[in-house]
Amino acid sequence: MTAVSAPSDRYADRLRAARERTLELIRPVAEADVDRQQHPLMSPLAWDLGHIAAYEDLWIAHRAGGRELLRADLMEVYDAFETPRSERTEAPYLRRGEALDYERAVRERTLEVVAELGADGFRSQDPLVADGFVVELVAAHELQHQETMLQALQLAPPGAYHAPPLLHAPEPVGTGDPVEVAAGAVPLGAPDVGFAYDNERPRHTVEVAAFAVDPYPATCAAWRAFMADGGYARAELWSPEGWAWRATENAERPLCWQPDGGARWFDRVEVPADDSPVMHVSFWEAEAFARWRGGRLPSEEEWEAAAHSGALRCIGEVWEWTGSVFAGYPGFRSFPYREYSEVFFDAGYRVLRGASWATDPTVARPTFRNWDLPTRRQIFSGVRVAYDR
Repeated sequence: MTAVSAPSDRYADRLRAARERTLELIRPVAEADVDRQQHPLMSPLAWDLGHIAAYEDLWIAHRAGGRELLRADLMEVYDAFETPRSERTEAPYLRRGEALDYERAVRERTLEVVAELGADGFRSQDPLVADGFVVELVAAHELQHQETMLQALQLAPPGAYHAPPLLHAPEPVGTGDPVEVAAGAVPLGAPDVGFAYDNERPRHTVEVAAFAVDPYPATCAAWRAFMADGGYARAELWSPEGWAWRATENAERPLCWQPDGGARWFDRVEVPADDSPVMHVSFWEAEAFARWRGGRLPSEEEWEAAAHSGALRCIGEVWEWTGSVFAGYPGFRSFPYREYSEVFFDAGYRVLRGASWATDPTVARPTFRNWDLPTRRQIFSGVRVAYDR
């Protein structure tokens, strides 16, 4: 008979697995490259490392365990709102060695608290602690920062990062005729049980009109055809805002693509395979491409309906832009803090769905809502086209 591990052991293992992946990702990076900012849009990797530790100490040791903060003097430095990205290079953040020492010290306290909570603590009526919510919150936070760190490394000067074997480029995707999705009432959002972020709830029913959707994300071959057909030069394909962005950025191809057809993959430059999904495109580019294909971007309601119906294949290779503005669902309540979601609502951010090759599979789920500004291309983002019916 297989022994069932105690809740405290399972949660400790969850945290360890997330940390092992963080350390594996930064292992090939020279100390100086961890400490410095790789791109003006991104944080220094060392800041991310310290932020991961500060977040864990705040939510598990302090909020769940009732302990004093290990480094209260660092809380403002690692508060993403008190120290925005534009100010982080000037902030007194810990460098690589000190940040890793801070992570180890925090983790020692964390595991003590998790052991103290045991099964009884995780059965608490406190929603922060019940069923290990706070542990999953902290693990998911670290895993999401890993993807942010990979974005920074993708934008780093060539040679700064040799991707370890655990990372692989997006897998090939297929092509096929659009799949029909019938009209009907669709449950949207995460159920009440299990871990989910506040913006995924409450689950509610929406009416979706009939539409069709491409079974696969757009390929690099399709994007090259868009470019060859003058896609970046035809104003009629772009919204006024998108056309203004294209002109300002002088955009002629996806980010990381070279004029000769090659594309950067960390320390390599290769011509993307025809059947690989296009990546590093902004919302505006995705919108123009969809219009060129005779379609549009799906709403997030349509995306989730299609995902549940099985119309979507190859989910998880690239994030997929939707036409929806990021906002709260009807009856939304922030938990456990407003700054995760609510402060971004109705501020021009667009929703992305699915996941990317860089997303840890344990945090990818059909109800997960990613978001970013429509101008952003550093994310591992692509596009899937929908069609009116």
